[in-house]
Amino acid sequence: MCASFFPHHPPSISMTDTTAVEQALRTLRDYIRWGASRFQEAGLFFGHGTATALDEAATLVLHALHLPGDLPGTYMDAVLAPDERRQVVGLLLRRIKECKPAAYLTQEALFCGLPFYVDERVLVPRSPIAELIEQQFAPWVDPDEVNAVLDLCTGSGCIAIGCAYAFPEARVDAVDLSSDALAVAEINRAKHQLEDRLRLVPGDLFQGLGDARYDVIVSNPPYVNRAEWESLPAEYHAEPKMGLESGEDGLDCVRRILADADHHLNAGGILVVEVGSSAETLEAVYPEVPFTWLDFERGGDGVFLLTAEQVAEFADVFRARAAA
Repeated sequence: MCASFFPHHPPSISMTDTTAVEQALRTLRDYIRWGASRFQEAGLFFGHGTATALDEAATLVLHALHLPGDLPGTYMDAVLAPDERRQVVGLLLRRIKECKPAAYLTQEALFCGLPFYVDERVLVPRSPIAELIEQQFAPWVDPDEVNAVLDLCTGSGCIAIGCAYAFPEARVDAVDLSSDALAVAEINRAKHQLEDRLRLVPGDLFQGLGDARYDVIVSNPPYVNRAEWESLPAEYHAEPKMGLESGEDGLDCVRRILADADHHLNAGGILVVEVGSSAETLEAVYPEVPFTWLDFERGGDGVFLLTAEQVAEFADVFRARAAA
């Protein structure tokens, strides 16, 4: 297990050992297999864009060699040069020693098939909401009638930027309380040349938006309860706590979104929020609300949808529970 969080230490690998590895292993395939074996041995956790040790090792090996993730299999037997072997082994060992998600080591993550810059100031993009964006939130809205989109708790800006691609005629606002997160979102806004269409708004949820209204409000807010956050693997503790933990039951932020959403949704609009592991708690807190729980072909759950009409119907309930 990772030394930075768990009581057990990862296997020590001396310079002599790494030299032996670099002499014994030759091909791309060799280093991916070796990395996967070492990751399994160290008890690393995978949940930030890859699901297995093999996938994580492949991601890091290809990055170290400046190769694309969709490299044809015919290259797997290519022999690495000595300096490439050192680069690959060094990056694989960093993953073990630092217990950080691979995306923080490569400073890149994919979301909606788009590349994003990421570092420790933001969560690693991984929300199943990507599927909804790619489908233009069908069948819940008419894409031609989406003129304004709001992304609350934007982090890296990946959801907002994905929406800007999905709705090329729409105005997109992205809000975050963290100035560090907005700095990363600004990097990604420039990367995708969306300065004219994407507005980054500093503030606490709806606070800085005045009376602006939107056809789609989407959010991947913090939703992990305090006890669950404390028990998460080390890789999650490498991420900013304020992007994950949200009070005793995980719903502090979600309650406030629900309480104010009706002031910012256009008629016919939708509210889409990821609550992950707090889905059952949410239903227990609001038993009278008919949340629509969305399904995803690529996996993931805990994302609900409410129409503007439903948000308005239960607005008093939402505000009362938030106040309590």
